[in-house]
Amino acid sequence: MAMSDRATRAKATVDVVTAYFAQIQATADDPDALDFTFGNPHELALPGLTAAIQAQVEPRSVDWFAYKTSEGVAQETIAAGLRTELALEFEPDDIAMTQGAFGALSLAFALLADAGDEVVIPVPGWFCYEPMLQAANLIPVRAPLDPETFDLDIDAISRAIGPRTRLVVVNSPANPTGRVYSRDTWQALADVLEQASRTHGRRIWLISDEPYRRIRFDGIHFASPAGSYPWTVIAYSYGKVLLAPGQRLGYLALSPLIPPAERDELRAALFPLGLAIGWGFPDAVMQYSVPALESVSLDMAELARKRDRLFGALTDAGVRVTRPEGTFYLWGEAPGGDAAVFCDALAARGIYVMPGTLFDQPRHFRMSLTATMETIDRALPDLTEVAAALSTTAAGASAPAPGRRHP
Repeated sequence: MAMSDRATRAKATVDVVTAYFAQIQATADDPDALDFTFGNPHELALPGLTAAIQAQVEPRSVDWFAYKTSEGVAQETIAAGLRTELALEFEPDDIAMTQGAFGALSLAFALLADAGDEVVIPVPGWFCYEPMLQAANLIPVRAPLDPETFDLDIDAISRAIGPRTRLVVVNSPANPTGRVYSRDTWQALADVLEQASRTHGRRIWLISDEPYRRIRFDGIHFASPAGSYPWTVIAYSYGKVLLAPGQRLGYLALSPLIPPAERDELRAALFPLGLAIGWGFPDAVMQYSVPALESVSLDMAELARKRDRLFGALTDAGVRVTRPEGTFYLWGEAPGGDAAVFCDALAARGIYVMPGTLFDQPRHFRMSLTATMETIDRALPDLTEVAAALSTTAAGASAPAPGRRHP
């Protein structure tokens, strides 16, 4: 076999995602396709994003486009923002600039875990955790969320922890469910991790994956576990709030509550490991743009309107949907109980919805609210018709009629 074992394992865990991505890419040139799959932009870039980048393109010095590690201006801006946002005393040296949250997670895995260590991940959760861990020679261990509410199940995490556990990954606001977890939840988790660390004689670290932190509805408060459990690192991406996942910009932040000696050791490792994982620093222009980008955001009022429109119509049609508290996704239970059947019936009508099979949840589906309101309005008649027909089919009647129906 030409590939390494870890490459084979990583590929196997993500094949369902890459195959689905190729399927959706094939519809890219169809002007009538109604796409609710990935969190991509469906309109031109935010003006503030364009202006911020344009302002930094013209070189101001001969080294403007030289090799960049973590630029001081970016680190200082982010540390100041985190002090305000999370009420924790972050310092610039706690911040490592990365190529989005992917880069932040890769850096965290290299920083904190050794080959063969176990890493607890949420299910349902982001479908790239597992292949990333396999590629890093780490062992993913799944901890299911509460099957009804999709709350973080502290007992399930406790059961998943063993002698080889080194990391636990949490995600709030959570993809795909849209749940935002409370400070009480983090304190309960901190108690479990502290006890497990003592029991097994090694420190268990927490990775808080927070790329949707600034995308929350209804004034819901955000608390980071970095304020409850000192041994926490935060992974963040600007690609979500800017709705620009192709402009890779993110960071890994060390909790300022980490004991000083360990914090200093980790700080000293951030640059060499950023180099070692493949020069994982963002491009120069993106780092220079950070001060301007800190105040740029997608339109949360419009996003809330889209959430309410889609959630209300599906709920009225009898579809069981989790009302998202954050992110730009809608997570629901497929009418008839089979996500593949539901999504295939919609695809036959030119509507593309992500099946829960990508999250190991074959009864569920995910829809991206980054679609335009026009797309939502065009899709809703077929969405509700297919949902009603499949619900009826599950009770013994005929299947929904195929064929594109939306205008």
